[in-house]
Amino acid sequence: MGGRGRRTQRRHFKDGRENVWKRPRSDAQQQDEFNAKKHWEPFATQNACFDDYYKEQGIVALEEWDTFNSFLRRPLPAAFRINSSSQFCNDIRSQLENDFMISLQAEDTDGNEVAAIKPLSWYPGNLAWQSTFSRMQLRKNQLLERFHEFLKLENEIGNITRQEAVSMVPPLFLDVRPDHFVLDMCAAPGSKTFQLLEMIYQSIEPGTLPSGMVIANDVDVQRCNLLIHQTKRMCTANLIVTNHEAQHFPSCRLKKSNTTKLETGGVKEHAIDQLLFDRVLCDVPCSGDGTLRKAPDIWRKWNVGMGNALHCLQVQIAMRGLSLLKVGGKMVYSTCSMNPVENEAVVAEILRKCGGSVELLDVSAELPHLIRRPGLKKWKVRDKGAWIASYKDVRKFRRQGIVPSMFPSGKQYIEESAISQETDLEVIPENDESTNGSHLMEDKTSLSNNCEEEISDLPLEYCMRIVPHDQDSGAFFVAVFQKLSPLPAFQKKTITSPEPLTSNDRSEKLEVVGNEEDNLTEISLTEVKEQSPEPFQDPDFADDKTGASTDTEANNISEETELEDIQAPVIQETVSEVARGKRKLQVQGKWRGVDPVVFLKSDTIINGIKTFYGIKESFPFSGHLVTRNSDTNHVKRIYYVSDSVKDVLKLNFLGGEQLKITSIGLKMFERQTSKEGDNPAMFRISSEGLPLLLPHITKQVISAKEVDFKHLLQYKTIKFADFVDAEFGEKASKLLLGCCVVVMNKGCEIVSDPPHVDASTIAVGCWRGRTNVAVMVTALDCQELLERLLPRTDKMDDSSPNGSKLPIVDDTTKENNVADDDEDIGAHA
Repeated sequence: MGGRGRRTQRRHFKDGRENVWKRPRSDAQQQDEFNAKKHWEPFATQNACFDDYYKEQGIVALEEWDTFNSFLRRPLPAAFRINSSSQFCNDIRSQLENDFMISLQAEDTDGNEVAAIKPLSWYPGNLAWQSTFSRMQLRKNQLLERFHEFLKLENEIGNITRQEAVSMVPPLFLDVRPDHFVLDMCAAPGSKTFQLLEMIYQSIEPGTLPSGMVIANDVDVQRCNLLIHQTKRMCTANLIVTNHEAQHFPSCRLKKSNTTKLETGGVKEHAIDQLLFDRVLCDVPCSGDGTLRKAPDIWRKWNVGMGNALHCLQVQIAMRGLSLLKVGGKMVYSTCSMNPVENEAVVAEILRKCGGSVELLDVSAELPHLIRRPGLKKWKVRDKGAWIASYKDVRKFRRQGIVPSMFPSGKQYIEESAISQETDLEVIPENDESTNGSHLMEDKTSLSNNCEEEISDLPLEYCMRIVPHDQDSGAFFVAVFQKLSPLPAFQKKTITSPEPLTSNDRSEKLEVVGNEEDNLTEISLTEVKEQSPEPFQDPDFADDKTGASTDTEANNISEETELEDIQAPVIQETVSEVARGKRKLQVQGKWRGVDPVVFLKSDTIINGIKTFYGIKESFPFSGHLVTRNSDTNHVKRIYYVSDSVKDVLKLNFLGGEQLKITSIGLKMFERQTSKEGDNPAMFRISSEGLPLLLPHITKQVISAKEVDFKHLLQYKTIKFADFVDAEFGEKASKLLLGCCVVVMNKGCEIVSDPPHVDASTIAVGCWRGRTNVAVMVTALDCQELLERLLPRTDKMDDSSPNGSKLPIVDDTTKENNVADDDEDIGAHA
């Protein structure tokens, strides 16, 4: 009965009935909504506070102000950089010089000649280019369609990187060599990291790896995923991506009393006892007003409080970077801000804290074609609508947000006359950044009205500031440091405050109320804590009892990160091991939300791969493979790491897994399933790992003539009997079922078995099925290779945007390779 009732109810609701609850819109309302969507209002590019602030700071001379101001409101020209380690680097550069420069000069728009793209004169080797067109113009101008399609394709493949011109500057001053350990402290989205990786890969032969490495770090989990995606195009085994607060980046120092020595045959396996770097890139979070040309929404959001609130965090990050730097190493401090409180003030505070152990380098003779301006020696601080020239003029209730290091002299102005009057004294709490570890006392009744400008006595003119109108770019600030000796240790001084914190001080958020001119925003307790750091201590001076004191045991998790993604590390111990006084070595990974990193030790898998592909014994293979799953029966992907990355990974295990690793190494093998059943090798070679492994494999690799190679790229799957070269089809049929590699023969080479491989060799991974050969690369890779192989004249005459006359078949049509889903290495468990 109940069932029949429900069926009756369904039939009843099939009848159309008027919805009396929905009020119909009138025609006038619909027209208003249409007009609102049709007429888009551009971002406002006016901010009186911005103009007043930078006019007073003297960033540019007053006679230049109008020019400077007008450039800030122009769209930013598109810029990109050729990957110097790409196999097709010279080909791409030649195409830009001999094709696009000429063709774009010949185009006319509304009777005006379109300016050509040009290489950036200050970037070495004509590897960086800039167009007078903005990214928006490139998308919408039909005359530039072919050039835009070229940029999209090459960027996706990894042959070029679209990057703001001034963003390319900081890595150039680091002087990175292939044997350097490099730390990029605030790396996302990854353009500079990609640039650093190119530098350590300079002059590296095919099939070899540099002895150096790069660690790219970012505090935000989502930005780490963006960083992984960006650097994935580099196909490198010399990269580790981590997720830490930069100011608390761990040094992984092993305590001498608790160092576990792993030995094999009497040889110590781990080569380093502390994670220190030859080069550090410290591109810190900033207010970002140097990017106004590409991010015009900053105009309405900009206020003085943005830079003031970030100053102490920037000092902390820079000091942590210097503590992780080897003696003799270099660190670049940079921001995309024009604010001296975020730039020169931070540099000056670093020099004061470090004394003679750190030197600010004069790099004015380097990159002579780069137009830059010296750093400022004097500036002011603006707070609550008032200009402050010295810390002694800061009102006492503002000294938690305005600290001495923001001013040119950095002086704290201890008033001797006030020391004897304890009833009138205010003692700043011990963890306040404004004390810098010393006593600061102030007479409450006195406030100096003398607004004398301070001038720094430090060589801040060695810094460089890039402004937009000098070379039609964004704005940037760069300072280069060299570490001369270990940093001094700063002892913590205890000060008891007579006035305990009130409940309001402990509230979850402190609202800083300013006038309309400054428009200060809310500052969370996280930012207040960042302005009140613990006294700095160089890990070089940390004894075994304290370890790396600034690491805070690597357990400080950003409050911006979701608690469900990260939680404090937990050491797993068994009762029997605790009773014996021994601690089990962590192999599962202690960071919640991140897959573990473990060395692959399955002899069955390793020997099966080596035998199937005939990997030479000279290639360092065993001991260099890692996975993100400790269960070898369910390993989907195998990653290859270089010697340097392997040493860091072992150090991290021995140090209690202080590094929170989201990505590591080069994806070399993927578990392969097939419609034809099991094959001798369960793992196929990935496209990323093929260039490194190709010179070292002796089996499952064959050479094809150019015509057959092109046909494979074009049609994706070809039967053995359908190859133009019947001998190639016969050789392919004799391969073992499973993954194979097809190398293109240039026509003038003697066919050898296995084929000869050098820097110019072009090869693709394929699948040898029962009756055919199918390529195992993406449609984009096929398209890019066809672009390279087609004669340039054919491409010029073609009317299609990508210039290809051959149809590109989507890789979903492959018949014989059903691979597992390809996920990012940083995917959560």
